[in-house]
Amino acid sequence: MQRYSDAFIREIPKTDLHVHLDGSLRLSSLIDMAKRSKVELPSWTEAGMVELVYKKAYADLGDYLKGFGYTCAVLRDLENLERAAYELAVDNIEEGVLYIEPRFAPQLLMDGKSLTMESVLGAVDKGLARAKAEFNAREEVKEGKKPPFDYGIIACAMRMFGKEGFSPYYDDFFRVHRYSDPMEVLRLGAVELARGIVKVRDGLGIPIVGFDIAGQEAGYPAGNFREAFDFVHGNFMHKTVHAGEAYGAESIFQAITDLHADRLGHGYFLFDVDRVKDPRIEDRKRYTERLASYIADQRITIEVCLTSNLQTNPGLKDLRKHSLGKMLERRLSTTICTDNRLVSDTTVSKEIRLAIDNFDIGPKLLKDMIVYGFKRSFYPGSYAAKRDYVGRAISHYEAIARKHGIAVEVKEA
Repeated sequence: MQRYSDAFIREIPKTDLHVHLDGSLRLSSLIDMAKRSKVELPSWTEAGMVELVYKKAYADLGDYLKGFGYTCAVLRDLENLERAAYELAVDNIEEGVLYIEPRFAPQLLMDGKSLTMESVLGAVDKGLARAKAEFNAREEVKEGKKPPFDYGIIACAMRMFGKEGFSPYYDDFFRVHRYSDPMEVLRLGAVELARGIVKVRDGLGIPIVGFDIAGQEAGYPAGNFREAFDFVHGNFMHKTVHAGEAYGAESIFQAITDLHADRLGHGYFLFDVDRVKDPRIEDRKRYTERLASYIADQRITIEVCLTSNLQTNPGLKDLRKHSLGKMLERRLSTTICTDNRLVSDTTVSKEIRLAIDNFDIGPKLLKDMIVYGFKRSFYPGSYAAKRDYVGRAISHYEAIARKHGIAVEVKEA
């Protein structure tokens, strides 16, 4: 098995196409922001927050998601929101990540007053743009020795919503529609977000490059949100869908067919035949294999988040049993992501290290996986500009590989 040094992993150009802004704050900043915004925390020390909230191991997905209550609370402040976006970009840049697509749910942060969709998205863009300008002004970038940093923003709708009091926007939205079926309210919320982000993108020029839906899959089928995804699809916006994170192949199929998914978030249960529930599917193994073959053929990239999957699936005791192995065997397009840097206590470099230490990833395959991150990104520029950017990333990767004595055959990914 090929060995890769930590220095090599850190130096190669990387991407993170699945990173939640509200799950990726610096812990020290979260505490500082909470004091500033008068948000109560269960502890005012980093060690205390790790013990009580952002643990090394979680009981289940619900336990994993508890920490978002605190991050979302402090991010309902435009100054905090801009700071969080800026620090996320800086933290990525420092470990060699040159392109990111932070995602978050604007409606979880809006309050219908000063925290509008425009102001929330604008604050995130302002923080990311500041980090981008600082890095791209460096001599090594201006001289072409390193590719520039860039980003696109992904807006998340919610499949479901939890208890009252978590989000001022959703509290008001459900109150207005209190006589409607809850599923219908969620559908309407997704449609409102879809229309809003297209308006913000086109009116303010904010690089909103993708639309996503997150939250509990089981019981909240993708078809319920078809109207929202049809709208962004018709307005030339890319789609990525959380699918196969806590449900099976049918959810992934729905994401592709009902929601026009260009990429899939997680896809962890793609090959789990026990999670195929439709009684009309007689041969469940054949169903999953045909779906995997279709995904591979269409080059629908799967955003793999190893640490997050370990933490939210207690049954996964050995990372070598993760479905990434089967994805690689079947030559699916995969890219390694963090999901949540704070909640999962991880970085892109850590996730790559986990992948190469647990799976047979040779030099050509590793290069392909890194390049997929750039090629399958929702890059905010033109197609020609994206090709140029990807080319620069590939050239830089090959230069770093040669520096570290890793032979990489030039190969189209």
